Amino acid sequence: MARWSGGFRCLLLLVAIAFIYTQVRLFKAQSEYADKIAVAVEGENHCTSQMRFLIDEISMQKQKVVVLEEKVRRQEEECEQLRTLVQNLEKKGVKSLFEQVKAPVAAVVIMACNRADYLERTINSIFKYHDTVASKFPVFVSQDGSNSDVRTKAMSYNQLTYMQHLDYEPVDTERPGELIAYYKIARHYKWALDQLFYKHNFNRVIILEDDMEISPDFFDYFEAGADLLDKDRSIMAISSWNDNGQNQFVHDPYALYRSDFFPGLGWMLSKPTWDELSPKWPKAYPFINYYLLGSSLGQFFNQYLKPIRLNDVTIDWKKMNLTYLMEDKYVNHFANMVKDAKPLYEPNLVLKTNHVDGDVRIQYRDQTDFEDIARQFGIFEEWKDGIPRTAYKGVVVFRYKTIRRIFLVGPHSLEQLGIQND
Repeated sequence: MARWSGGFRCLLLLVAIAFIYTQVRLFKAQSEYADKIAVAVEGENHCTSQMRFLIDEISMQKQKVVVLEEKVRRQEEECEQLRTLVQNLEKKGVKSLFEQVKAPVAAVVIMACNRADYLERTINSIFKYHDTVASKFPVFVSQDGSNSDVRTKAMSYNQLTYMQHLDYEPVDTERPGELIAYYKIARHYKWALDQLFYKHNFNRVIILEDDMEISPDFFDYFEAGADLLDKDRSIMAISSWNDNGQNQFVHDPYALYRSDFFPGLGWMLSKPTWDELSPKWPKAYPFINYYLLGSSLGQFFNQYLKPIRLNDVTIDWKKMNLTYLMEDKYVNHFANMVKDAKPLYEPNLVLKTNHVDGDVRIQYRDQTDFEDIARQFGIFEEWKDGIPRTAYKGVVVFRYKTIRRIFLVGPHSLEQLGIQND
């Protein structure tokens, strides 16, 4: 009994151990399963969160797409409105206005050196009429040398561009006793025109001295002249200056003439012409106008330059028909005026002229004879290279105290104009 009881106890112990072992394994399995369930739940929650995030992102992107689609729709509407507006503007001629926007007509350059007070007067004269045409006629001041007053004065104007020519190269004159200044002037002009035509790429340049004043029609005149300059290559330059423009010798502000004598003041040059002139520009005396320096003082100035009449009439030159000035038409136009003038002969030419109502024609034999007749009337006597100032085909024309024109006719002028001598 005691032996069975001991065996039974051992059996119970074994069963208890087996039970405990089974419970431990079961607990361990349950713990592992619980952990897996927790991981699975956490994964599910993460997936749910990611799903919600993606759903929110999709929703936001859809809203952005809607906004963008609305923006595109509005832009398309605006584009359509703009197309309609452009079509309406084109119908009203605005397109043609845009097409008319062109390059400047010409640069205006004032050639200066050491006269600040003269320069100021010239600049003020230009800007008096410049506001409405500023884009058509850009203004430059080109100074030769380093005079500080001129530089300061030029740079005090915001409406213009300042250029400075510094020339330190020695000058070798070709003839004894020549003034170096003539060589300096030639160098300055070439440098300034090269700058404006080749660096700034202007098609035309208007050259003014620093002691000139302009008239109200200055810019209109040169704008109309630009078209003439482009069409007729026989025209070297267009000038607003008349050597015989003194009060007693002018009357009609609309009268324009061709001349074989280069006036050298207030003139416009085109780029094609400068392309020809620049490579062969002379070392000195480029204009053969000796009063350009300082010789215009004293008696010469008082007699010829001070009485020059500045036109005070505003003329719309763009509306004027200037085709009669074309080379193929002008010869006949001018010849008819000369032919219709009444011939007069010496002596007492001035007295005889005063007793003629209409135009007068006076023939001179040579330079000496011309100078004598010119002195009688008071016009320029000067010749250069065999040509009197302002002459065309040897003919010098001026008004004398009234509207009558006087034609001083050279020995070969009538023949060149196709007029039979009386």
